[in-house]
Amino acid sequence: MTAVGAAFGDRLAEAFAERGRLCVGIDPHAHLLADWGLPASAAGVREFGLIAVEAAAGRAGLVKPQVAFFERFGSAGYAALEEVIAAARAAGLLVIADAKRGDIGTSVTAYAESWLTPGSPLEADALTVSAFQGVGSISEPMRLAEEHGKGLFVLAATSNPEAAVVQQAVVASGPRAGMTVARAIIEDVHEFNQQQPPHAYGTVGLVLGATVDLAAYGIDTAGAPVTPAFPVLAPGFGHQGARVEDAPRLFGTLSPGVIVSESRGVLGAGPRDLADAVAHRAEEVRASHG
Repeated sequence: MTAVGAAFGDRLAEAFAERGRLCVGIDPHAHLLADWGLPASAAGVREFGLIAVEAAAGRAGLVKPQVAFFERFGSAGYAALEEVIAAARAAGLLVIADAKRGDIGTSVTAYAESWLTPGSPLEADALTVSAFQGVGSISEPMRLAEEHGKGLFVLAATSNPEAAVVQQAVVASGPRAGMTVARAIIEDVHEFNQQQPPHAYGTVGLVLGATVDLAAYGIDTAGAPVTPAFPVLAPGFGHQGARVEDAPRLFGTLSPGVIVSESRGVLGAGPRDLADAVAHRAEEVRASHG
């Protein structure tokens, strides 16, 4: 295994090579807790998360805890999340904290320090972030990610229908004038990645929904491949309807960095059959996308 201090993009490449592109979402919905026979409490989400980690370890390369489902139980929920993240990283899994943090100045810096600083109780390998205030507002998290060998995934074209009116809107001024908001985010992220030391994949990636018509968002998937390739966190497979075998067609030249994110589609197997479900899905992903 690559050393933990290595760049996130290099560790991601190794995870792809060793275990494939499947990312198991750890989303302890209330109905899943009930189906699994677990209480709707901090203890319940802790047990749920640890079972998911054990099922993913050695079968998938990444896990993505959805922070909100832990946060709803307050400090006890965060303590449970700390245990789940620590167990996943100890098992050799890359952890993407799905927290969608975004702010300006020292506030967004503090968010980045919470999730990306080595030794932090919430230390993850990557963090999802929002750049609604402009990509420049997350410049410090981008810098910290590069410095600490971590990754970021910036929301660009998300699968919720109400996002389209904003993400398809056209930038009115500045160097990205005339581009959609989604495309402008991608260009800003690409510019940052190009300025960093070479990595197998960029330090800063994108969240692009697998159920989204990317062309409608002004995103070109038929052009030349991007260098360095974006890590692309692609939710929407399985329960939300996207088919993993369609990933190369959906993402085109962005395909090299696609992470196939699936939550309810595998979690619905339940605690006893989850490991088998993850192994089966990981093999399907590998067969379809390499």
